[in-house]
Amino acid sequence: MSSLEGVRLLNGQVMACASIPESEMTDFREAVLVNLENGARLSAFFGQPLTDDTVKLWAILARPRQGDLVLFTSRADQSYPALTPDCPQAHLFERELAEQWGIVPEGHPWLKPVRFQAPYRETGQQSVFCPPAGTIGITDFFRIEGEEVHEVAVGPVHAGIIEPGHFRFQCSGEEVLHLEISLGYQHRGVERALCGGPDKRTVHYMETLAGDSTVGHATAYAQALEALCGCRPGVRAQTLRAVALELERMANHTGDLGALAGDVGYLPTASFCGRLRGDFLNLTALVCGNRFGRGWVRPGGSAFDVDPPLVETILKLLEKVMKDLAGAVGLLWDTPSVMARFEGIGVLSRAQGEELGLVGPAARACGLPRDVRFELPAGKYRFSQIPLSTWSSGDVFARAWVRWLELQSSAEFIRTELESLQPEPVQNALSEPAPSSLAVSLVEGWRGEICHVALTDERGRFSRYKVVDPSFHNWMGLALALRGEQISDFPLCNKSFNLSYCGHDL
Repeated sequence: MSSLEGVRLLNGQVMACASIPESEMTDFREAVLVNLENGARLSAFFGQPLTDDTVKLWAILARPRQGDLVLFTSRADQSYPALTPDCPQAHLFERELAEQWGIVPEGHPWLKPVRFQAPYRETGQQSVFCPPAGTIGITDFFRIEGEEVHEVAVGPVHAGIIEPGHFRFQCSGEEVLHLEISLGYQHRGVERALCGGPDKRTVHYMETLAGDSTVGHATAYAQALEALCGCRPGVRAQTLRAVALELERMANHTGDLGALAGDVGYLPTASFCGRLRGDFLNLTALVCGNRFGRGWVRPGGSAFDVDPPLVETILKLLEKVMKDLAGAVGLLWDTPSVMARFEGIGVLSRAQGEELGLVGPAARACGLPRDVRFELPAGKYRFSQIPLSTWSSGDVFARAWVRWLELQSSAEFIRTELESLQPEPVQNALSEPAPSSLAVSLVEGWRGEICHVALTDERGRFSRYKVVDPSFHNWMGLALALRGEQISDFPLCNKSFNLSYCGHDL
């Protein structure tokens, strides 16, 4: 197998590390860029230490046209030629590599800290881009000079109970010329804590990577571990997982539509959706006892089952909530003053979405047909496809409208799947994970593509576990959406993306 061709694998497939060829850096770079030019996207790009001086680079690309993933590896010591000048979607991955491993991507246009974390290894170059520990948020921010230019700094502490993040606006009057987003305040070192697993704590780390994506991350982890263990859950267990994932999507999409209404001062929909979000969370709690789905998904299947009376209860409540939701959300589209604030605000083009590697509703609102459930299905989605919801205007309205389309699709999916459940065990036993192997798992969380990559050592323990939350791909999209907008539109644009601080920081 040619190293330029890479290694092809499917979502949720295991591969022996010894069978993965290593490329020279020139070939590695060329192969990655050629695949990206041909419609692939960068799902993960990370490092794994080989020696004190050398780090192995792993690039995992999703190829929707082929319905598969392709994997490339190379190695670097102090530096390598950056991908970012030719591939903007690599920019944050390369900043992360520099911060973690002290490897300089030569030619990177904006090499700055991502999480302000302590480096994973000692080199003489880290002080160039990694400030000393304890200086989180202290860096050289981009500045625009001019007589009428001024700077507005927001956060990291915000009003209310949202998580910390720092936003720095360069403005001319009310117009935003540039928004720089600095995160890292929620960095917990989760990826390092996962090494040496899996153990009893591992699934709890996964469920708290981003609390509003509990089911998404737990499912991605379960799929990866099941691949390593050679375990395939039964159809009933896969169905229950998919139902859990769609309920999580519905709760969060409903909350977002209500919050968007609140940001433009439209209280009827804001009030209704706040209550209806709770109804979706309560449907999840009916099954597993936790409103956010903790404990539902477990490697090997589902920790909870449903009996016919519970299915009937869920379907009746779902019908009632969807009827109420249709009325509440319909008010948005029928109110001219709301549409005047949604349409044409925070526009991202399809070309910008492709360059940045956007995922999830933010990508689909730009007209990009990106949805793991549709492109690279795993679990129940291999047998029961869900419609792909897109819109082309790329504005706040598009990001709201895509959510509404997905709410309707998810509701219909849940009805169909629960009505067709077949009697079967919902939990299969796991064997020991395969040694010296790799597994890649993609899940379409409610924000977009969740990517988990598990690498095991010769004992079958995790030697490296890489998590890419959809927010990691999308924060720069928010920054570009604000260019040319009024600074007063920031809360509305921010909520239309609704990205995760802790999911980014890990």
